Amino acid sequence: MPVQTSPRPTSLDSDPHHRASAAIPTQGGRGGQRTGGAKKRTKRKDPLWARLTVVFGAVLMMTSGVAIVGSKALISQATGNISQKNLLGGAGKSEAEGGADLDGPIDMLLLGVDARERWAADDVRADSIIVLHIPSSHDQAYMISIPRDTEAQIPAFEKSGFQGGTDKINAAFQAGARNGGGWEGGAQLMAQTIKNMTGISFDGAAIINFGGFKNVIDTLGSVRICVKHEVKSIHTVMVDGKQMWKADAKKTGRPMTPVVYKKGCRQMTGLEALDYSRQRYGLPNSDYDRQQNQQQLIKAMAKKATDKGMLTNPIKVNQLIRAAGKAFVLDTGGVPVADLVFTLRGISANELTMLRTNGGTYYGNANNREGLSEQTLEMFKAVKNDKLGEFVYANPSVLSTRK
Repeated sequence: MPVQTSPRPTSLDSDPHHRASAAIPTQGGRGGQRTGGAKKRTKRKDPLWARLTVVFGAVLMMTSGVAIVGSKALISQATGNISQKNLLGGAGKSEAEGGADLDGPIDMLLLGVDARERWAADDVRADSIIVLHIPSSHDQAYMISIPRDTEAQIPAFEKSGFQGGTDKINAAFQAGARNGGGWEGGAQLMAQTIKNMTGISFDGAAIINFGGFKNVIDTLGSVRICVKHEVKSIHTVMVDGKQMWKADAKKTGRPMTPVVYKKGCRQMTGLEALDYSRQRYGLPNSDYDRQQNQQQLIKAMAKKATDKGMLTNPIKVNQLIRAAGKAFVLDTGGVPVADLVFTLRGISANELTMLRTNGGTYYGNANNREGLSEQTLEMFKAVKNDKLGEFVYANPSVLSTRK
């Protein structure tokens, strides 16, 4: 599908059908209609080659260090099938926060949804919520997962008719998507809810359909995952030696045996990796372990993309990005995807750091519901102030325990 670019509205109630003109500045369109107007950047020459950082998150993969054959125009062509919409609404960075350019820190919101054909399009919650922070040095990236059950004050949202209220944070996506709000509305309400909670404004966002992950991983061939805790799958079973989703397995009428992921490191296919990253029942810290497993999968995909010349082969690059394009919707704030890719060229998979909220376990608030600890709130404050590296150095306990 063609890329659709759109400027950020100044509020959640702005006209959702308003679109940027075709002549989008190289980066100046990032801020949309901001107070005082967005600054235009002087045009720079395209390099003869570009290093690729594929940005998709739970396929936001960070890869670099390998020269891509071809120009930035080739990257633009390869990313042309990625659906791009306004996912941030009023939660995008203002010009004063650096939203008009790519020179400062970059904060992306990554939302994983489990959309299935038998479910209504507006009846979907975001069960994976990741804040990706790239400091102004553009040589490192951090992933922070927000627990899906965190109690949140979800603001009113005119587009879907939602009146506002208190609920689990993953319900914000569903509330914004109802009554014609769609995934775009769901992401906008989620972004605004997180901004209200943490103070973080965003440069961009991505919605990842977990079902699309399988195609991306299968394009990569497989990914190496180290299982920390043995866990039995609640989604898949084995039938005649073949792993299948339970709903499909039941149709065969054949005997079914459990799928169990044993401790240790192994190569996983797309189905295995996707299924493993979705497990939370039976894990010591439930969703907190799942958060780390999902971050681990993203990093494993990033590492695999740099193996065996994947990024030096234009055909393989196109195959990878086309597979990813079917899995997610992207918002780069009006910035061409190729510009964002080029800006993040200094980040490799090894510089993708996984962080834990609430010390990696449940944290109850005053209402006896899941909340965010003081340390976690301080971590988000460090994100907003672009001081996350210093915070992690002073608080090493926030580092993920996954390899």
